Amino acid sequence: MHKIMDFRSDTVTRPTDEMRRVIANAEVGDDIYGDDPSSNALAAYAAELTGKEAALYACSGTMGNLLAFVTAGHHGESIIVGTRAHVWNFEVGGLSAIAGLCPYSVNDDKGIPSVDDINKAYHEPEDVHHAPTTMLALENTHNFAGGIAVPVKDFAEVARAGHKLGLHVHLDGARIFNAAVRQGVDVKEYTKEVDTVQFCLSKGLGAPLGSMICGTKEFIAKATKWRKRLGGSQRQLGIAAAAGLYALKNNIARLAEDHKNAERLSELLTKGGAAVEHAANSTNMVFFDLGDSKVSGDDFVRVCAERGLLLDRAASPRRVRLVTHLDVDAEDVDRAAKIILEVMSA
Repeated sequence: MHKIMDFRSDTVTRPTDEMRRVIANAEVGDDIYGDDPSSNALAAYAAELTGKEAALYACSGTMGNLLAFVTAGHHGESIIVGTRAHVWNFEVGGLSAIAGLCPYSVNDDKGIPSVDDINKAYHEPEDVHHAPTTMLALENTHNFAGGIAVPVKDFAEVARAGHKLGLHVHLDGARIFNAAVRQGVDVKEYTKEVDTVQFCLSKGLGAPLGSMICGTKEFIAKATKWRKRLGGSQRQLGIAAAAGLYALKNNIARLAEDHKNAERLSELLTKGGAAVEHAANSTNMVFFDLGDSKVSGDDFVRVCAERGLLLDRAASPRRVRLVTHLDVDAEDVDRAAKIILEVMSA
């Protein structure tokens, strides 16, 4: 019997045997007292990797982004976000409900807004009719624009435009290491352009949970208090932190394998006649549309699941997303493409 192939997301990965051994042997203390050695080591390493002064563990990417918004922003101010950005569409409105920020959306179909659109969306403090703009949120890789790894030059141009306006520039870098690997650069080429960055340990890097938020020492000190206020502070955090540290030290380079598998999957589906979205600089995601197929999106996903292939409809009735990760291999890719094409033709 074939195994169940889970292409819904790279969040579904399970710890490897070696990671489980690291977790079992983790040194722990009390993170709220600041004496959990594994947590401290993870924070120091994350800060070093991103070129920031300090870092803080968050329960999730959503919490990491929210910590940036509540720490750097204030109620009644506004933030510029992409129309398809995860922080606006898929984080339950936290940037408004909790951080009190008014979102002004700009087109990000290519993975990043244009400088011109950012300038148009910006509102000065003296403007009596609008919430003053104080933050700019960017996303890289950009999930629902096709898993795009925005090139460094384009990313830097937009981030610098935000700084020129005096904005705090935050990067939702849930998969920023995918972007760095895809573009063949040190991750600092991206993170040096922003004030704060959140990245996930629990996606392609393969840790079971958690994210990191990185910035200045002053910012992290304030964010730590906000984390406590939001209920995100934990005690023997080293159990999770050890897995995150292992992921950062061992699983970044292997992201290239996921990109290779996604490229093969895209080629197989295209060859079979599927309407695949060919996004430039794509990473570990493949999107396709059901097109003229008579099957509904829900039925398509259900029938594939019955054949052992789990898929995600990408928040759109007929748009399907597949995500490659360390728990799927080349053989799974071939089987997945075969199932998809057979179900579509049937």
